[in-house]
Amino acid sequence: MITKDMFVHEILEIDDRFRKILSDYGMHCHECSGAKSETLEQAAKGHDVDFEKLLKELNSLKGQK
Repeated sequence: MITKDMFVHEILEIDDRFRKILSDYGMHCHECSGAKSETLEQAAKGHDVDFEKLLKELNSLKGQK
């Protein structure tokens, strides 16, 4: 399960498909050094992204493995 407290780089290491979801939200975290120091919630706020919607989508995809 993906949580708000996970660092972005941890999420990207779980499944490569998460990169596309983040990019679709305008979060090009795989290109950013902040991926190692920002949680998913912090990154979403920094990009003005609906965090709950993003979290739901990431966890939905994780369940499709």
